[in-house]
Amino acid sequence: MKTTSDIPEKELEEVIRHTCARTKRDAIVTAISDFNRRKRLEELAEQLGTFDHVISREELLQLREIG
Repeated sequence: MKTTSDIPEKELEEVIRHTCARTKRDAIVTAISDFNRRKRLEELAEQLGTFDHVISREELLQLREIG
């Protein structure tokens, strides 16, 4: 999707530097993808606190030995 946006040049240069992108478009797409990934991880982390019981590593290993 094409769009026109007024992005501050200083911020865009910093994104390009951090992403090592070759083009402004690549930098913006990378930044948006990273932002979305972080938000999905935040949502997942919020759900982790809602489980009644989370199996420990030791319990998992014991179950694997039995099966």
